Amino acid sequence: MNTSHSLRVRNATPADIPAMMELERNCATAAHWTDHQYQQMFQGGDGGTLSQRLALVVEEDSTLAAFLIAHRLDAEWELENVVVDPAFRRKGVGTELLDELLAQARAANAKFVFLEVRESNDAARAFYLKSGFEENGQRKGYYRSPLEDAILYRRSLV
Repeated sequence: MNTSHSLRVRNATPADIPAMMELERNCATAAHWTDHQYQQMFQGGDGGTLSQRLALVVEEDSTLAAFLIAHRLDAEWELENVVVDPAFRRKGVGTELLDELLAQARAANAKFVFLEVRESNDAARAFYLKSGFEENGQRKGYYRSPLEDAILYRRSLV
């Protein structure tokens, strides 16, 4: 059964924060942010620098299926968090989110999108490689609980 006809990608709003937090708390590989960090994302709480965040959500009817958060600084964007509800995995939801991020980054004249992934997260690593990202480094001991290396990826938009 294909449910993609009722999926919708849109920019997140502060009203999405509780559902975003619930979704990421149920995903062990997600970056876990505080309520304050989510609130700051919508208030431009980075001191008025040129940086900004983009938050996208995918919903089916009124259910939050996934979200993505990226940070922009001039021509480089960093994908900070992607969370897809297990019930929506392997159905193209992550691809829709990533495609929208890349489209918005290109529209803003970005040159690159960067991200890092836990070394053990084989599914995410395969997804990013399939999506045109290239492995370009490693950060030893980057993640905690458990301690693990981060594998760095980069995608050129030019």
